Amino acid sequence: MNEVAGPAEGERRVPSSLVAPTHVGIIMDGNGRWANARKLPRTEGHKRGEVALMDTIAGALEAGVRYLSVYAFSTENWKRSPAEVRFLMGYSRDILRKRRDRLHEWGVRVRWAGRKPKLWKSVITELQAAEELTKNNTKMDLVMCLNYGGRAELADAMNKIASRVAQGKLKPGSISEATVGKNLYLPDVPDVDLLIRSGGERRLSNFLLWQCAYAELAFSPKPWPEFRREDLWDECLAFAGRERRFGGAVDRV
Repeated sequence: MNEVAGPAEGERRVPSSLVAPTHVGIIMDGNGRWANARKLPRTEGHKRGEVALMDTIAGALEAGVRYLSVYAFSTENWKRSPAEVRFLMGYSRDILRKRRDRLHEWGVRVRWAGRKPKLWKSVITELQAAEELTKNNTKMDLVMCLNYGGRAELADAMNKIASRVAQGKLKPGSISEATVGKNLYLPDVPDVDLLIRSGGERRLSNFLLWQCAYAELAFSPKPWPEFRREDLWDECLAFAGRERRFGGAVDRV
């Protein structure tokens, strides 16, 4: 169950007509509901989600996605039961340790977006180890959003900007959208082109709010444990057929 075919391995191939978006964001939702529907504890759904994650990463590489951001643990997830939080922290740590060599072989650069406070030190250690191991890889950036919240990121950016203003390094009247962008967790990562949420729910749940300003949204009914690279490809194909105007319009009488 834990073995996943890597990019360009096995019989599956990307559709020839697929032109991948540069940055795909994924809200990996539906783990707990998938497990409960099978009379299993919620944690079992999270375990099954590991295969879905690795298969989706491999599929994103095959498709040519340059940046893939995944919502692994939100700032609001601390509200869950202590037992589930403990499991998710330990599981995130163990996945990073177990999968980083494989991701390195695939040419993936692992990066982290989120807050340090409350996050387990052992998880931070594994994140930093994965970042260091893969820092020179260029095929794809995998952004692990752990202890992440879109509002938290914006609040942290505002604090950095306010500090520069207080130090006299920045004039209040000169603050622009570009100023905000430069103070986000990963300012070099471009805006999200396509946001996919599994599990059937239709909301952003505080994920990459600034970066998703003009993202195309896709909501898959499949719970995350059932999501595979073919589902990613289907959403990328649909994305290619959408007209992205970014506020502009064309009169087609």
